[in-house]
Amino acid sequence: MKAAENASSGARIEIGLNAAIVAVEDPTPLILVVGGCDPSGEPESLPYGPFDPLTHRTFEIGLRSWVAEQAALKLGHVEQLYTFGDRGRHTLQQRDSAPHVVSVGYLALTRPEPQAQLGFAREGANWRSWYAYFPWEDWRAGRPAVLDQTILPLLREWAAEPPAAGAPMRALGRIERLRLSFGVDGPPWDEERALDRYELLYEAGLAMEARRDERPAALRRDEIPALGRPMRFDHRRILATAISRLRAKLKYRPVVFELMPDTFTLTELQRTVEAISGRHLHKQNFRRLVEKTALVEPTGATSDRTGGRPAALFRFRREVLLERPAPGLRFGSAGA
Repeated sequence: MKAAENASSGARIEIGLNAAIVAVEDPTPLILVVGGCDPSGEPESLPYGPFDPLTHRTFEIGLRSWVAEQAALKLGHVEQLYTFGDRGRHTLQQRDSAPHVVSVGYLALTRPEPQAQLGFAREGANWRSWYAYFPWEDWRAGRPAVLDQTILPLLREWAAEPPAAGAPMRALGRIERLRLSFGVDGPPWDEERALDRYELLYEAGLAMEARRDERPAALRRDEIPALGRPMRFDHRRILATAISRLRAKLKYRPVVFELMPDTFTLTELQRTVEAISGRHLHKQNFRRLVEKTALVEPTGATSDRTGGRPAALFRFRREVLLERPAPGLRFGSAGA
């Protein structure tokens, strides 16, 4: 990474590029992670690489370059998420004097090809379900039990407490944020609020990262519940940002086809959408939605991959990009 030094303060800043690289298979939303096998016990992290301004004209060019070099992985859709630069975000202790690391987070979509497994082998990389980090986000088989057994009782206790002295002012109070984020007492569950939910758990001291970061709410707890796998630094926050962005994007851009093979059945398309959104979709309603949006066209061929009788194969109809400005699958909120 390139470091910049402030002559007046001596503070050093490093700029890196973090990638939430997403693929879907069998049908599980997969995220490429590195590490996790360190003898020191450090958890997994998102892949990251340097931005070299002398070599790469843009951040995206830099991202695609090191992903291709390290993972032999061809990325499809790539978009910048956010710049993560909170003080202390990349240190092991709050008083660490190491350079301050600013990360530009990216969402990148691809397909889990075998060579991708080999490219990062020296880094101990592998594909892992993103629901391993956010188990409460997967509603495909119904409401996750961890919500009512653990998360909501603890969050209600925390929300009933007055904020600590000196806590930043917020437009909404704890109870209102709990209602909106987790669909409590009225509002429906909104799958796009994955980031809001993680940030509320972190603030309440219910994420393992909050204890590591010495947040007061976490230090006051005798025990932190095991709510998904933790990640290094603030990488679980970056991943939550990517999940929220992709779930929203499905509804107004045809990004789902970046995760699909060239030809596919409607069942495979539905399962991919369900894997990303974390919710079950009614089969006939989904097929009517696909027909109405005219996003796909039949190839004339069939597939027996489903194990039943042959199913018609479809492909993405690229002309739709020229026909209207926001071609996506506009399914509504889960309302669970």
